[in-house]
Amino acid sequence: MKSAYELAMERLAKSDPAAAPLTPEKKARLAEIDRVYKGKLAEREIFLKKQIEEAIAAQKFEDFEKIKQQLVSERARFEEDCEAEKERVRKGR
Repeated sequence: MKSAYELAMERLAKSDPAAAPLTPEKKARLAEIDRVYKGKLAEREIFLKKQIEEAIAAQKFEDFEKIKQQLVSERARFEEDCEAEKERVRKGR
């Protein structure tokens, strides 16, 4: 006899074929995508944090706010790009 969870998972698998289990190759590709985007994000954060420190040292608080906002928007953009690429891999494209 199957549990309610197992029955629900079977129904989900039938209704959404894209939710099929990932192959080891896809898992490796997803991990690679994560690694690449984390590296890109770290690189930008280092660059922008240096600019933030320079703006604070020069007491340019308007520049500080602009750079801080840029950091937030770039972080969001990298996360969106990463998720979009991972979704393409999951769907097999």
